[in-house]
Amino acid sequence: MSITKFTAENTALLLIDHQVGTMKLIKNIPLEEAQKKTLALAKMAKALKIPVVLTSSQEYAAQGPLMPELAAILPGAFEKRIKREGIVNCWEHKAFRDAVLATGKKNLIMAGVTTDVCLVFPAISAVEEGFNVQAVMDASGSPFNLSEDLSQKRMANAGVVLTATNTLMAEIAQDWARPEGGELLGILFTDVLPSMV
Repeated sequence: MSITKFTAENTALLLIDHQVGTMKLIKNIPLEEAQKKTLALAKMAKALKIPVVLTSSQEYAAQGPLMPELAAILPGAFEKRIKREGIVNCWEHKAFRDAVLATGKKNLIMAGVTTDVCLVFPAISAVEEGFNVQAVMDASGSPFNLSEDLSQKRMANAGVVLTATNTLMAEIAQDWARPEGGELLGILFTDVLPSMV
């Protein structure tokens, strides 16, 4: 598989099932960190005008609504979010896949509220269909270390590139001296990196 450099121009961001109920299942990393990194990705996409596809599953049930902060950062994508009725692999949901194809981007940044259920299957499905996928592991998490580790190995073996928010943002920025790089640097120091004070 050829890996194309991820840039603001050739990339889309897919945030999968970051719902207030399901977020509580994340136990392998601090929940607050996963929330902060998810919102940092949303802010990055807004700053760089990267297309975003949001999806949720059964918002009326225990999973709950998407994080309300996403509506504030990405009101358009939030309004157009793909509401699934129960299909686990969102890639197999026609409306979601159609929305991703409509972005026209072959490079996909993905984060799923649970790595072991929400992220692993669509990430692998997209790679099998010829997309370049980077899975952001600190904006995703699992209830158990074992299921997290196995899902990460399964994705990596299938050709998904595993990454972290700060690494991904540095790659997209390319040059901190560019106006876009300066914007991302601000998001990094505000929302991603530990305080230097």
